[in-house]
Amino acid sequence: MKLTRRWTGAGGLLLLAMSGITLAADQKSAADSPAWSEAEIATLRSLWIGSLPPLPPDPSNAVADDPRAAALGQRMFFDPRFSANGEIACVSCHLPEKAFTDGLGRAQGMGTTKRGAPTLIGAAYNAWFLWDGRSDSQWSQALGPLENELEHGGSRTRYAHILYSDPVYHEQYESLFGALPDLSDHSRFPDNAGPVSDKAAAAAWQAMTEADREAVTRVFVNMGKAIAAYERLILPGPAPFDHYVEALLAGDDQAMQKALEPDAVAGLRVFIGKGNCINCHNGPLFTNYGFQNVGVPIAEGLGIDEGRYRGALEVVKSEFNCLGKYSDAGENDCAELRFVQLSRDEIVGAFKVPTLRNVADTAPYTHSGEYATLAEAIEHYDNIPVAPIGYTELFTIRVTDNELQQLEAFLRSLSGPPVIAPALLRSPTK
Repeated sequence: MKLTRRWTGAGGLLLLAMSGITLAADQKSAADSPAWSEAEIATLRSLWIGSLPPLPPDPSNAVADDPRAAALGQRMFFDPRFSANGEIACVSCHLPEKAFTDGLGRAQGMGTTKRGAPTLIGAAYNAWFLWDGRSDSQWSQALGPLENELEHGGSRTRYAHILYSDPVYHEQYESLFGALPDLSDHSRFPDNAGPVSDKAAAAAWQAMTEADREAVTRVFVNMGKAIAAYERLILPGPAPFDHYVEALLAGDDQAMQKALEPDAVAGLRVFIGKGNCINCHNGPLFTNYGFQNVGVPIAEGLGIDEGRYRGALEVVKSEFNCLGKYSDAGENDCAELRFVQLSRDEIVGAFKVPTLRNVADTAPYTHSGEYATLAEAIEHYDNIPVAPIGYTELFTIRVTDNELQQLEAFLRSLSGPPVIAPALLRSPTK
């Protein structure tokens, strides 16, 4: 007799919002399982990568889809000079061979951060960025790490001087954004100045004229917009699950059996049926793009993290948000920001619902890397945890050990190589 377990979930990996349900102790093989119903086929179609719409435009970034911006952004993405020690690049935490993550629970740059580095695959489809959504565009997200003392740890004038002094960068930048400011006077434009935690750099920044600070900030913003143009090219590709659905829609039983093992098919049935995982992990990217409190325990050495509540407050006041002067969007383009949820009771302790695309390749899991393996992450939902802050949004159902393993088998079927030219997966200087 198989052990029957409680299964819980929401947001962090799987939201299973059904209560009082006991699943069958035995799961039929794919060959013996009943045919998919019309409603189930419609659900599978909605999850299929073939249903992924074209990438929406980013009105806040006028160069978002300009190939010249992507070329400039690619070069900066791989260039460690854009850091305080000359050793940290964007790619340091977003490695192509690790599904554009770093394999660490907490990202490591100039120091150790409090959260992990999410995958960049398909990230351009998001309305909010980072685990707490404190950025509302991909370009504004790119700027934060550049100045963060634990990540790149650099400053605005440091980066502007690199663009100004490097002939390739200089030409790329000016062909796209127009003339760089004349930064040749280092007393006027110090080598290391910016609104950062480093006291000397911050003092040097304040000593600059307002006009000069504005000129440098414009360069800094354009860096973010170019990096975002490159990252928009990192799109998800078909996985075994998608081949299965394509075969299902074509009525090709042989191709269906080839695409997924019976355990993965059984796990898929739990995922879209009794488990109700698609309550949060829906659509072709397996995310509702929202924020949920799933009671993730506090990582060792870290304090209470207010999550989305703190992120929502930060994005509203950010100088780089969609409604700010550095955005290329009109006021009517910024609906998400204008109607952002700020109620503490409803969003405190909530974190972004991650995509499940390539989830097997992006361990460890949760915003602070609390679980080393996919199996451990699934186990989090085996019992309703007490939320460290706020309240958990989990509900209880019952599944067997076998069904837990089948769910893992299904989740592993969501891994596929990103759709991006091989030449874009490395530094253009190599």
